[in-house]
Amino acid sequence: MKKIRFYQVDAFTHQKFKGNPAGVVPEADGLSEDQMQEIAREMNNSETAFMLSPDASDHDVRVRFFTPLTEVPSCGHATIAAHYVYAMEKGLHNCTVVQKIGAGILPVEIQNHRYDYKMFMTQGKISFFEPFAGEIENKILKSLDLDPEQREPRCPMQIVSTGHSKIIIGIRNRSVLNALQPNMSELADISQSIQCNGYFVFTFDSDSKDILTHGRMFAPAIGINEDPVTGNANGPLGAYIVKHQLRPTLYDSFSFRGKQGEAMGRPGVVDVNVKIVNQAPVSVNVGGQAVILFQTEIEI
Repeated sequence: MKKIRFYQVDAFTHQKFKGNPAGVVPEADGLSEDQMQEIAREMNNSETAFMLSPDASDHDVRVRFFTPLTEVPSCGHATIAAHYVYAMEKGLHNCTVVQKIGAGILPVEIQNHRYDYKMFMTQGKISFFEPFAGEIENKILKSLDLDPEQREPRCPMQIVSTGHSKIIIGIRNRSVLNALQPNMSELADISQSIQCNGYFVFTFDSDSKDILTHGRMFAPAIGINEDPVTGNANGPLGAYIVKHQLRPTLYDSFSFRGKQGEAMGRPGVVDVNVKIVNQAPVSVNVGGQAVILFQTEIEI
């Protein structure tokens, strides 16, 4: 029997039972891929992060991410959770940790705030796909329980990726956002045909000067009916806002805070920073806080 240390961490929040819960196994060396998948399925978080020793000199740590159903190349909230545990266990001060994940070799900035931490992760290469139109657009709207008139007309329905793609769908009103009741089986079927698992519905309808967007993210095809707070959705959203000039930006950057999880009773906030060159988004990082809910040991 082998004992595996396991943490449950709420990410993109400093309050327990809020934000997005992630599992973290800080010493996953020796676990097989099947064992990682079994642990992720058993813990049943939207993602569990497994931290492994580096296998080359160009990174400090490897991280693998598993949903209850499959491995994914990147995960925002599980990265925040994993590096929060990493920083706490090692007593880190302000520094940068380079991680190797499925989306590439990318830095995570650790900021020490009065014996606590805030993490900022650089996401992968920004990719934009052709906007949807016609039959597929209408099928997605129907599956999300949205009428075409509820759409934000400036926002094309489009897949955007910063390492793990999401379909970005802008709507007018937060009341409509919070009332959505998608048909999960239909969304999962559509995902198979368009090769994208996540649907991120957002609105600029905010009553707070500190919060630019509110959103909800659905990914039933990979076992996540709804994700409370999603770094890999809010990050692509930042690139999308810049590309389509939906909000004023500085010459070389755009920053905002996105709130998510309210409809689930698990609100959290993602800080998004977009670097701009020649009016185009070229890189994205997302940041947030975290809090450890519990730690335990698993014998396998």
